[in-house]
Parts: sequence; structure tokens; C-alpha cells
Amino acid sequence: MELKEKKALVLGAARGIGRAIARTLAAEGVTLALPWLDWPESVASLHKEFGKAPHILMEADLRQESAVAELAARITQEWGRLDIVINNVERGGMPVVHGDYSRPVNAGQWERELETTVKAKWLVWRHTLPLLRQAEQAAVVNISSIAALTGRSGPVSALFSEGYAAANRAVSGLTEQWAREGAPRIRVNEVMLGLIETRHGPGTRGWQSLETAEQQALCAHVLLNRIGKPEEVAKAVLFLVRDAEYCTGAVLRMDGGYVLGGEAVLPLPPGVLEE
Repeated sequence: MELKEKKALVLGAARGIGRAIARTLAAEGVTLALPWLDWPESVASLHKEFGKAPHILMEADLRQESAVAELAARITQEWGRLDIVINNVERGGMPVVHGDYSRPVNAGQWERELETTVKAKWLVWRHTLPLLRQAEQAAVVNISSIAALTGRSGPVSALFSEGYAAANRAVSGLTEQWAREGAPRIRVNEVMLGLIETRHGPGTRGWQSLETAEQQALCAHVLLNRIGKPEEVAKAVLFLVRDAEYCTGAVLRMDGGYVLGGEAVLPLPPGVLEE
């Protein structure tokens, strides 16, 4: 897909991964709609970087259907079309920070994790689908987590809660469903992330709350022995949007090999067969 002069809705661009994706698409000549909600300091820098027309910035709680409908209406009014959606919205309470769901401070946390990670994505798809269908070609990328595969087990037990894991397992089902709905002109794919800076890695409160030994155990479980960078995620998203024109309903796992880590490949035994 040629990206110059295309229109994209990028969620979560106030921080980290979403900001890197926004920058990468803007460098390709894409005009951006960037909804935001919290993180005041990050929102201020977002406005400084992308606050001028023709980009669209607006406050929106994407868990609320009325807010998503208002966002879609503004895109329709100002652009009349939409070519790309980057569904990068989630909320997951890290056990190392939040502790057990039963704590009074976590009242409603389970619901927030599912509403933000699953329902908000669904609402965005539902309200942008008519716009996407007007494009000659369109691309949607859902951002999810390997928590869908690991659950709260092993070294990531301190970072992935049960609600967050359950929500991310649901995302892949949505990816497949939407690929069917959007075909043949709307491609829908997914990037399933492992440990990334600003998301379950350095730059998060959860990572800072871990003991050094816990951080080392997490890195040791990654086959590439390091934490991923937001810019690397942005490159993967760019590939799916721009270059992967025969790819839909697919999940690109980008975890540095975390899911495969932790189990060594042992030397082959000598065997017992005689010549």
C-alpha cells in the first residue's frame, strides 16, 4: 500500500509504542488522528509534536461508545475517509504493582482491563468500519501481548495479571473475525508483543518495582537476551500496513523469543540401536 497522503487512526500515541508508530507513519506521509485520555505530561508533548492541522487530536475515553462515535464523526467530517487503524489500546494491572485483585485499591481493575484491552478495540472497529470500507485498500493492526499465551506463569508472573491475559487471548479471536468481515479490501493483522520498553519493560512502574534478580530472570528467558524497543514495534507495524499486502488474519509474535525461552536444547543422546 502506498502510504503518502493516507489517513490513519493511531491509538495510544501519547506514549511509548503508540508514539513511535505515529512518528513512523507520519514520516511516510500519513495524516494522523490521535485520541488521548490520560498521562498529562505525555499528552502535552503529543500536542507539541502533532498538534497542528491536518492532524486530529482529541480527548476520548475509548471504553465509551459515545466517545468512539464522536471520534469517528470528527474523522468523517474532516477527512471523509480512513485508510489505517492501529488498535493500540490496553490496560493491564501488573501484579508487582497492584497485588491481588481482592485488594480494595483494585476495585474494578478486572473490568478496566477487559474494557480497555478488548471492548475499546471492538468499539473502534465497529465505528471505523464504514470509513475503512470507503478506502480502495485499508489496513488494521491490533496490538496484543504474549500474556495471551503465557498467562501469569514463569518470570512474567509479576507483570501479567489474569484479566490482562484473558483479554489478550480474546484479541486474536477478534483479529480473525475482523479479517473475515473486512475481506477483501480491508486487511486485519495483529502484532503480539513481549517485553518492550515502556510496556512491561524499562520505563514502566512495574519494571522499576522488580528486584534486580527478577529483571535478570526476565531477560534470560528472552532468546535474544534483551528487551525490545518501541521503534522496532513501529517497524513491524509499518511492514504489516505497507508491505504485507497478501497477509490478513495473521499474528506476528514479536517477543524476542520469550515464549520459546526457558527450555534449553539438550545434546542428542547416543541412542541404543546397534549397527
